[in-house]
Amino acid sequence: MKRNITLEDKMNGTDSIVICGLKKSYRKDLPPAVDLQGEVHIHKGELFGIIGPDGAGKTTLFRMLATLVLPDGGSASLEGLDIVRDYRKIRTLLGYMPGRFSLYPDLSVRENLEFFASVFGKEVEANYGLISNIYDRLKPFERRKSGKLSGGMKQKLALCCSLIHSPSVLFLDEPTTGVDPSSRRELWENLADLKASGMTIVVSTAYMDEADRCDRVAMMKSGRFLTVDSPADIISKFDRRLFAARSEEMFRLLQDLKSIADVERCYTFGDTHHFILKRDSHAGAEDLAEQLRSACGHRSVEVNEVPASLEDCYMNLEEAGSADMDFAGNTSREDK
Repeated sequence: MKRNITLEDKMNGTDSIVICGLKKSYRKDLPPAVDLQGEVHIHKGELFGIIGPDGAGKTTLFRMLATLVLPDGGSASLEGLDIVRDYRKIRTLLGYMPGRFSLYPDLSVRENLEFFASVFGKEVEANYGLISNIYDRLKPFERRKSGKLSGGMKQKLALCCSLIHSPSVLFLDEPTTGVDPSSRRELWENLADLKASGMTIVVSTAYMDEADRCDRVAMMKSGRFLTVDSPADIISKFDRRLFAARSEEMFRLLQDLKSIADVERCYTFGDTHHFILKRDSHAGAEDLAEQLRSACGHRSVEVNEVPASLEDCYMNLEEAGSADMDFAGNTSREDK
């Protein structure tokens, strides 16, 4: 008799998380918050990023994987355990740092840490080595109520509380939102150390520059993954000619770029506007600059062909839609 293949059968020695077509809707009259297609495999010891703007579905996906929200369809497993059937076991293996500060503001720094350790039946001292390089910065303030901490200090405390039971998998939902650049840098340095210890880390962010620090990323929009691959491979697949432009009238420049026949799409990128040419266009940077000067009346125009960044890749994939989804990054390490 042929046995049905279960989600556990799809796990292998290199996988920590397997996601198979997870779906979640909150209202019937709205599109699904998460509507993933196909399978996604996250490897053991991998630093995996989920990249997308607010409303992309990142938090809903995290809540399902963390067993806090039941999916409407599909399935997923974490360390070989089903997120619905084995939710109690999963919660002992998982560290979860939500986007909002979720610790007890009336408890001190030390009291929060001790409380979260006790929830898992652990002593702080037993796993202190895992958090020592983070918590040592908090020690001078450990009697201060956590609600009185700065954004960066709250982030460090939340990370310590997520790690104090020594989880196998760590989820961080937009951990750098609203913190200073120094704290952002320190967090990613800490994540690199945790990854080196063998921990699987899944982090969501709206900051494209943080994706470069991940082994692989999933670019997400409207509840779906546009692509899953390493940052370098995503950039290498960008096959369009990309230009950056600036002039004395930046707002009008954006509108005028949209009117040029050779331009397929354009968008603001920092202190410039980036634009992609149509595939059959052979226009050069100076041709385009001259057109902006003579036909549109712009002064001090600069146009340069530039290499694509991850943000450019996201904009290109977003425009193309999910029909061209690429799951080349889902193969196991042995297949690469």
